Amino acid sequence: MRQHRIFSPLTWPVYSFLAVILLGACALQLPASHMPGQTLRWVDAFFISTSAVCVTGLSPVDVGSVLSPLGQGILLLLIQTGGLGVMTYTSLIFLLWRRAVPFTSREAVTQALLGDTFDLRRFLREVAAITAGIEITAAVLLHCCDPAYFTPFRALFHAVSAFCNAGFALRPDNLVFYRDHAGVNAVICLAVILGGLGFTVLRETLGILSRGRVGAETACYSRFSRLVLKTSAALIVAGAALLFLIEWRRPGNELSVGDGTLLGMVSLFHSVVARTAGFNTIDMTAYSEASLLILCVLMFIGGSSGSCAGGIKVVTFRVLVGYIVAQCRNERQVVLEGRGVPPENLTRALTIFFLYCLLIMTSTLLLSLSEGGILDRSGGGDVPLLRLLFEVVSALGTVGLSLNFTSELTDFGKGIIIANMFAGRVGLLALIMAVRSLQRSRRYEYAEAQLPIG
Repeated sequence: MRQHRIFSPLTWPVYSFLAVILLGACALQLPASHMPGQTLRWVDAFFISTSAVCVTGLSPVDVGSVLSPLGQGILLLLIQTGGLGVMTYTSLIFLLWRRAVPFTSREAVTQALLGDTFDLRRFLREVAAITAGIEITAAVLLHCCDPAYFTPFRALFHAVSAFCNAGFALRPDNLVFYRDHAGVNAVICLAVILGGLGFTVLRETLGILSRGRVGAETACYSRFSRLVLKTSAALIVAGAALLFLIEWRRPGNELSVGDGTLLGMVSLFHSVVARTAGFNTIDMTAYSEASLLILCVLMFIGGSSGSCAGGIKVVTFRVLVGYIVAQCRNERQVVLEGRGVPPENLTRALTIFFLYCLLIMTSTLLLSLSEGGILDRSGGGDVPLLRLLFEVVSALGTVGLSLNFTSELTDFGKGIIIANMFAGRVGLLALIMAVRSLQRSRRYEYAEAQLPIG
């Protein structure tokens, strides 16, 4: 019974991600994975492997100059594996071998990709086809935008990184060189948006466009997909508008951030990638603190459930907003898209919100102790709180944006960021459920007593 709890469907995804991260770190540590004259410390290899598998994009080194073509290929494989989920690939391999999918893999894939009672074989084939189609199309478009830089491998690398919401780029400045290139901006944004919507929404979209011949057999979007599409569109538009207005009203930043149409393109690009992927077309330190706070909110919310994105997820955010609105209207029920929200959904949403807030506060405190030289009594000086908070939210939201701070982290600080990236990818609620599955359930209840609240 104890062994059954340790190797339950709830714990298998955690073990799988850990195993792939360890294998990836060992592969990146191979001499053949480094450029001539370059080395990679074990902590940095583990950091990069975690960032790739957790599709975050944070890196303490410039992967384009440190990693060899083999190392970049390994990084690409880790991003693709982490983007779709280890358990999905496990099930797909079993299907290719014409074997029955283990129950543990079946349940993990179903839970991760929001499936229900369906043909898993067909579903996984559609997932693989959708992923390959989007990534290959994005790679071809990037190659057409700039054939000189976006060679076939680089185009594919950036396409996979965008669709899997990883944010890894092979240029030292990420995508700053293409700040005013409308084509590259459009391709990256579209790939990031599609990767952040989730396979349920993508399958329903294909089903609607093909009238059920491809994807889900449906003629209209489900309630979940409508919530995802409407909330995602609102967040992108609101984020872009706020970033534009803030930076447009701030004088003296025309050269670093942009002005007019260029500022609008920069604002839209970062409003899209801040919720899911860590690409950037300007130096993030050029943004005002107000804009950075907006980006923190977007990173905290994240993308859709069952997608490559992190964060608390857009439906969780929508449920929380609906709950606040219901309280203000003195309504007992939260209603979204014409249907009430079950109490267990609301409980999960509130649990996820408070768990994320608690982990962010704890991690920011620990980083302030380690990076400020308090733990080792080195007296390195205080680091601005917003800089620490931005790094933590970016890691927990598996976004990958940074204020040029990742390379300055101590080993202890890197450990904190690694833990946040892993928690953000696997999911805090999933981790709590995995830990809870190892515990014995209590067979009794205490008498209740009211407490004054508020």
